[in-house]
Amino acid sequence: MSAPDRPPVIRVEPLGASFEAPDSLTILEAAAFANLRLPRSCRNGTCRACLCRIKSGQVRYSIEWPGVSREEKAEGYILPCVAIAETDLVIEVPDAVLLPAR
Repeated sequence: MSAPDRPPVIRVEPLGASFEAPDSLTILEAAAFANLRLPRSCRNGTCRACLCRIKSGQVRYSIEWPGVSREEKAEGYILPCVAIAETDLVIEVPDAVLLPAR
């Protein structure tokens, strides 16, 4: 769980990189600010290019019904392009890339 005085922290596995994700940003946007590139395409919850699995923590969505099935949600899959971290998270994103600092 995140402390009340800081935004949730997201750890990306297997990369091992972490970043803060304020509730004003989606996980995908917060990752970009931290120089992390996660798979993406549409950025609106329909194409599923960013689909990844959450290992721990909780998210909420910025749209009513993102493009994941009930079964996928039950198995821990999320769409970071429209997901907002509610707690500290650990997510599995095998194709995540740490970019050089800007």
